Amino acid sequence: MANDLPPNVRILVVLARTLYETTFIESTGTRLQHLPEVCATAPGRVNLIGEHTDYTGGFVLPLAIGFSTVCYGRGGIVKSNYSGGAGTKCRIISTSGDLSIVEFTASPTSTPATGADRWANYVQGVVLQYLPDLQSDETFVFDMAIAGDVPPGSGLSSSASLEVATAAFLEYIMETKKADMAYSSYMGEMTKDVMAKERAVRCQRAENVFCNVPCGIMDQFVSSAGSKGNLLLIDCRSLDVRKVSPPEEAADNNMPVLVIANSNVKHDLGAGEYPIRVQQCKEATEALSSVNPLIKSLRDASMDDIDAATLSGKLSGVLLKRAKHVVSENARTVEAADAWEKGDWEVIGRLMNESHSSMKDDYETSCEEIDILQELAKNFDGVYGSRLTGGGFGGCTVTLVKKNKARELMYHLRREYKEKYDIIPSIFETTPGDGASAIIL
Repeated sequence: MANDLPPNVRILVVLARTLYETTFIESTGTRLQHLPEVCATAPGRVNLIGEHTDYTGGFVLPLAIGFSTVCYGRGGIVKSNYSGGAGTKCRIISTSGDLSIVEFTASPTSTPATGADRWANYVQGVVLQYLPDLQSDETFVFDMAIAGDVPPGSGLSSSASLEVATAAFLEYIMETKKADMAYSSYMGEMTKDVMAKERAVRCQRAENVFCNVPCGIMDQFVSSAGSKGNLLLIDCRSLDVRKVSPPEEAADNNMPVLVIANSNVKHDLGAGEYPIRVQQCKEATEALSSVNPLIKSLRDASMDDIDAATLSGKLSGVLLKRAKHVVSENARTVEAADAWEKGDWEVIGRLMNESHSSMKDDYETSCEEIDILQELAKNFDGVYGSRLTGGGFGGCTVTLVKKNKARELMYHLRREYKEKYDIIPSIFETTPGDGASAIIL
């Protein structure tokens, strides 16, 4: 195993490989032992600022974190009639859940799984995005075991991590086939950066189409293209990306750290509210475009446009609030990226606090537990700013704090939150990490 892997990824590789061996070798035989060994990983993410802006073509400022998903197994590209129907089954199993095998055939006519197996749609949907790259009479076949430590339902993008790790797994299979068969290419010749962007687009499309989740591209993009030591300022319309680094003079002793606090609650309201917010943004855009025809999405609008639409009576109520959040959040995100490069932590903290207030009051995606965590952090000595990160209605906060105060902050949050809710929040420090990769074992 590669020695330069992060410790948690090394553990996940062992867990996934062990599950693979006990499931697909000891229990069900060795049908794919002649095919290549494949392993890939992709991280979860935290968004410093820029929430609910990606699906309107706006700006986001995320980073890849040190929690990941690992996919381990054997697989290849075979003829569609390979060994009959049973021979072309893709089989997956995860350390999460009930440890049951989910099977599907990689075919354009595949339909989503239901019930307890719905998690497999995040894998199957990605597979279907790569099928068009194969020859017309080819398909994928693999046995895959999955292990991950991204907390599900925390707003740290466990689903995107699974999608992107699956994509990297498939790309490794395709590259192996290309080398063995002297094919000119399956996906065309791409640079690493272009491949990471293409991977993200495919994974987002899989979630939109096959999983019926109208998400933007942020989660998949940073999981795919994350860069160690850098935040990514992503333009979700053009997909242009800027690596955002702190100034060189920000030595370790002066560089603040990011503390993530998982409330360990997730309100059921959240899943249903996400598509509602997407629709509300579309309706707000229509109202604004009636005043300014140049506005094609909320990305194009300014606060002056909102004022004009409000005065004309075209924009009011809930739609006004949603538009105010998205337009102001885009401006905050670009300003925060510039401030990060200058090391202006006070400005970033102010923008984070403003972002949380906007999420709470205008976008209405916070909840009591998150508000308490944010208040506890914001008022703690050494903290620059704190905010809800992720989709909302539970999940996590992200806090920018002086390095020498981080441990005290974490103790403070655990103690006060436990006292109020009798729940111990999961809390950790994080720094920007790399995105998805194949693992050479």
